[in-house]
Amino acid sequence: MVWASNYPVGNSCFIGRIPAYSPELQPAERLWPLINEPIANRSFETLEDLEQALFQRCQVLLEQQVLIRQVTYYHWWPQTSA
Repeated sequence: MVWASNYPVGNSCFIGRIPAYSPELQPAERLWPLINEPIANRSFETLEDLEQALFQRCQVLLEQQVLIRQVTYYHWWPQTSA
């Protein structure tokens, strides 16, 4: 199969290939290691137990905004007021 580098789709859109791993295009992808930390190498009896562990981890991460910013910040992204 041959892929074009840019394939036009209408007047203002095109389909382009992106790298398989491109976290700068989706900064939330860089959060997975932080979220997975408490559940790695563990098994859970129920889905609810897993959800509870993830919920607790998210609660901890909500208090670590500096860490989240360090992991997801790109200097070239537009600045917004929070």
